[in-house]
Amino acid sequence: MFTGIVESCGEVLEVRELPGSWRLKVRAPEVADGVADGDSVAVNGCCLTVVGCEAGVFEFDLLAETRRVTNLKDVVSGSGVNLERSLKWDGRIGGHFVSGHIDTTGRIEVIEPRGKDVFLRIVPEGDFSALLVGKGCITVDGISLTLAEVGETGFDIWLIPHTLEVTNLGRRKTGETVNLEFDLLGKYVQRFMSLKRSEGPYSPVPETVVAEG
Repeated sequence: MFTGIVESCGEVLEVRELPGSWRLKVRAPEVADGVADGDSVAVNGCCLTVVGCEAGVFEFDLLAETRRVTNLKDVVSGSGVNLERSLKWDGRIGGHFVSGHIDTTGRIEVIEPRGKDVFLRIVPEGDFSALLVGKGCITVDGISLTLAEVGETGFDIWLIPHTLEVTNLGRRKTGETVNLEFDLLGKYVQRFMSLKRSEGPYSPVPETVVAEG
């Protein structure tokens, strides 16, 4: 579990294909403290397991499914990736609850300065309009952000200078792909509402009972 507060923008050193996976090597000495093999780290918002950590360099294994559903298939040596260590329950939650399970990717349609801020418009891959709520939360490449406006095909976000400085959004360009994770609460509510009524202890109260009072 994560919070969407990026701790460091790590540098990709290598992406190497292995017989059963792809090995991703990232340098980020700022977040190496306390991290050991088997720990979880969010990389561009995707929860990955540390398989090696030495001298501030992390190693992760990427499966074919991970590469298929995220933008980690696009990273190369020199790419910047957002990193966050897993949540400690005695710490602060500065963003919102983030699982690290990417729902889809999105294409950057607009990213440009407007006044003192930077305007970002993203078009998700697929129809996820039911999970987008104005002033609600969304995770973009592992960053907890607020939805300013929701349109028919995408959504808008305003970025402050600090976000651009400490994450990889400062180097993003129009047309590039970002990982998206929608708010956990919204996903559970949508799932609950979409389930057909069934017999069981947690079934909704039948309409006939409600009508009869």
